[in-house]
Amino acid sequence: MWNADEYLKFSSDRARPFADLLAQVSPDPVASIVDLGCGTGHLTRGMAERWPKALVLGVDRSAEMLAKAEPLAIPGRIEFVQEEIAHWTARQPVDLIVSNAALHWIDDHESLLTRLSRMLAPQGTLAVQMPNRFHGPMQAAIDELVADPRWALQLKGVGLHRESVRPILWYVRLLHGLGLAVNAWETTYVHVLTGENPVLEWIKGTGLRPILAALNEATSAQFLAELGQRLKSIYPPMGDVTFFSMPRLFFVARRQ
Repeated sequence: MWNADEYLKFSSDRARPFADLLAQVSPDPVASIVDLGCGTGHLTRGMAERWPKALVLGVDRSAEMLAKAEPLAIPGRIEFVQEEIAHWTARQPVDLIVSNAALHWIDDHESLLTRLSRMLAPQGTLAVQMPNRFHGPMQAAIDELVADPRWALQLKGVGLHRESVRPILWYVRLLHGLGLAVNAWETTYVHVLTGENPVLEWIKGTGLRPILAALNEATSAQFLAELGQRLKSIYPPMGDVTFFSMPRLFFVARRQ
């Protein structure tokens, strides 16, 4: 389902929230780090450089993404494994669990975060970033097309939706109840993009992947063409650039 080359088109823009997330994580030495949804592994490698004595494990469901990550592996220092985040379990307590733009793909965040919190070592940290665009105009445009009779049967229950990310206060209350000290915030990034329809290209590499996988070549092309027109109207170009606002939700929760 995943296309690593599509995802990497905007790699610098996608990396900035990850850096902002880690900026709120204590630089104290750690022995073990897990990157849930590691993708191509480039950001995983950056954590190994920041914590040079830690064993870093990248977990991802996509074989194509992990094929890009594997050359970055270092035996005994950086390892990668193919597994669903919802099913992955740590073999021993982890000092730092990080997930950048991945947990919104998983339902039942209450059960998921409860499981992950139990895997933390004493004073361990769970650091998470998720896109939070699901109540905005982009998601509305996608939802309208998904509900169109031409595609509704094929796309019923497919892809991300308005409840893929819960309100920030919901996460703070949950994590506090799990005995974690929580630092949570929201940020809207304004990306300055170039190209014929750059917002469509952005979402093709991420949120549209399940939808495109459920359609055949002809119908996916038609879906993309119509969505592209709507996104151009929502995010009109200004000269040679398009300004694209992307809200994101963050939290860093530490076991007390």
